Amino acid sequence: MNTVALYRSLDGRFSVHVGDITTFSCDAIVNAANSTLLGGGGVDGAIHRAAGPALLEACKMVRSTLYPEGLPTGKAVATIAGNLPARRVIHTVGPIWRGGKHNEDALLASCYRECMRLAREEHLLHIAFPAISTGIYGFPRERAAHIVWQTVQAELATNALPRQISLIFYSEEDAGIFLRENGLPARQ
Repeated sequence: MNTVALYRSLDGRFSVHVGDITTFSCDAIVNAANSTLLGGGGVDGAIHRAAGPALLEACKMVRSTLYPEGLPTGKAVATIAGNLPARRVIHTVGPIWRGGKHNEDALLASCYRECMRLAREEHLLHIAFPAISTGIYGFPRERAAHIVWQTVQAELATNALPRQISLIFYSEEDAGIFLRENGLPARQ
């Protein structure tokens, strides 16, 4: 399943797509990982399956060196991409929704900021994000849409890298929520 662009900003730096992030060709895709970094369900499992065993080995190395207790929520780390068309995978752990009273908004924004910081450090020009925390972690999609839009726009306004940021939604419904919540027209 390839991706279909539903929105592109006039300057070309931001786009919204529907499809399979594991097939998206760019410098780095973001993995909505769990803290173990050893694979799981949803996007995390799909990325690990598509990348092959090299990604798991790279994640085990990260766990044995940088994050022996697991990657903290809101932080990010980059690894090789294995068999994926991207060059790198940036892993981040989104917050589990617990009613909005446990710093979930700030932690979600941190996930996006930390991934873009790593992209700058590694001179990655194009980074693609899934919808972090809105699946099994239960973060309300409408609320996440506003946080992601504000965070990404602030980063684009103040940094030259990454040059392009793409959001890859698995369903057209989820992409539609993001576009609608932020007043963006589809298929520009």
